[in-house]
Amino acid sequence: MDNQDRPRGGLTRRNVLRASAAAFAAQALPRDGVASGTATHARGAVFEDIDGSGIRHRDCAGIPGVMVSNGHDVTLTDSNGSWQLPVSDGDSIFIIKPSHWSLTGPTAGIPRFSYLHQSSGSPDKIRLRHGEGTPTNALPRSIDFALRRLPEATQFDVLLVADTQPGSDEELEFVRDSLLARVIDSEAAFAIHHGDVVGDRLDLYRRYARMLEKTGMVWHHCPGNHDLNLDAADPRFSLETWKRVFGPPHYAFQHGGVTFIMLNNVDYFGAGYRGGGRPYRGLIGQRQLAFVANVLKHVPPEQLVVVSMHIPLVNFEAPDNPADITVDRAQILSLLSDRPHSVSFSGHSHTTEHHMLDHRHGFTRSEPHHHQVLTAACGSWWSGPRNQSGVPVAISRDGSPKGFHILSVDGNSYRTRFVAADAYEPPQLRLLVAQRSHETSNWQIGCQVCCNDLPIARVFVDVFDARPTTRVQLEIDGTHSCRLDMERTFVSNPLVEDFFNQYRHLCRPWVEAAPSSHLWSINLPQTLPPGIHKVTARVFADHGQEIAEHLLLEISA
Repeated sequence: MDNQDRPRGGLTRRNVLRASAAAFAAQALPRDGVASGTATHARGAVFEDIDGSGIRHRDCAGIPGVMVSNGHDVTLTDSNGSWQLPVSDGDSIFIIKPSHWSLTGPTAGIPRFSYLHQSSGSPDKIRLRHGEGTPTNALPRSIDFALRRLPEATQFDVLLVADTQPGSDEELEFVRDSLLARVIDSEAAFAIHHGDVVGDRLDLYRRYARMLEKTGMVWHHCPGNHDLNLDAADPRFSLETWKRVFGPPHYAFQHGGVTFIMLNNVDYFGAGYRGGGRPYRGLIGQRQLAFVANVLKHVPPEQLVVVSMHIPLVNFEAPDNPADITVDRAQILSLLSDRPHSVSFSGHSHTTEHHMLDHRHGFTRSEPHHHQVLTAACGSWWSGPRNQSGVPVAISRDGSPKGFHILSVDGNSYRTRFVAADAYEPPQLRLLVAQRSHETSNWQIGCQVCCNDLPIARVFVDVFDARPTTRVQLEIDGTHSCRLDMERTFVSNPLVEDFFNQYRHLCRPWVEAAPSSHLWSINLPQTLPPGIHKVTARVFADHGQEIAEHLLLEISA
């Protein structure tokens, strides 16, 4: 069976036969995330799968204290591993995998951990290009989840990805070659994809899922605005295909003593929306906020909590656009304020940003909450000329190379680092000299400057993964007497402007250079004499890390 047709998450074969694979068709939730229909009760057990069969034998002990949820409520299994929860038509029942246990089933690709209850399937009036939900009929007598013991280190890496966004089979091959093939030998424990898995082409999911299986790791996913059934007039059915392929659009799991929470914060207005702007906004909603609160009740306060979503909590470029921010961010930040160790990640903007959120945003702890907007894996939507591997260079709008990030966890502390998808790209920063053309006002980029042009020449340093505390200094000819503090400059990178001007015919029509949150600049000293000068950019990052990049600047008379 393909991944899309298999049951999710250690369900016993007995229950698979009883409920059939159709039980995992797409569920339907209204815009606020509240399931429709009359609630009944689902029951089941979580047990130790001693032989990997997924079948509960007499000697398979129940596992107490495991969280199980209906997407709103969270309950703990009792001493026998049993649980019960209210369930309405359209709900998913899922297990929250505890640390030091693994789900039964394949060890790579999309995890299976849920049961969808959608007794009547999708309403007849729904006609979606990618299929309707098949009825699951009556609830099984017992919905059981199987787990196997698997010790997990408290030091581990997580692959963080956002916005792969292929809009064709060829672009999915770019994802395969520039991302998935690169991480096959990764030592990461698992991966998290932060949405826009595809670019409106939901039929690409099957091929994408087959590719994931070969990476050797489990991939968790949050839905993005380009993962929706856009032809669903009723927003409740905008994730029908997603739920059939990936399971619940919001859930949680634990690994190595860390709690990971996956959210859907894309609030779609429906295919008939005729208002201004884009037909969605960033909204978590009351159902998911209740789910987060109920999960955190069972998480020790000293543990690290990692929250993933698609649309950023805040946005550097468009801070007031509801399609680019999460309008109810204060509520989620209030919940996280009780946790001394938390971090959150998003994608969506095709930029790289770090935000430290405080009481002005709803986070009330003395130390701010770190929210990171991840680099787009597709960069500028697979734009520009192709590299030697046949993949578009696709520099992001703010100057970052296309790529991904690594989250390194050590107990309840963490660090992140950026990884460029193309090996020839500079790994952490880009240093350049640029001057405005007298004729066209376009940037001229190069390391040769005429003495007469020194007043209009500037040095730019783009630190791809810079945080608000990052500092940059410029050193000329290795002398401390000419070490200059550079200014963080919220403008677009001249290299990006030049790239999009030069390759406009190979870029998406909407792609333009965007102001960068991680760009520093300074004027060249006008007293530099003719000759060749060694220019060094020194970046002072967090954790005492220092990075240096060099170029040779030639001043001509």
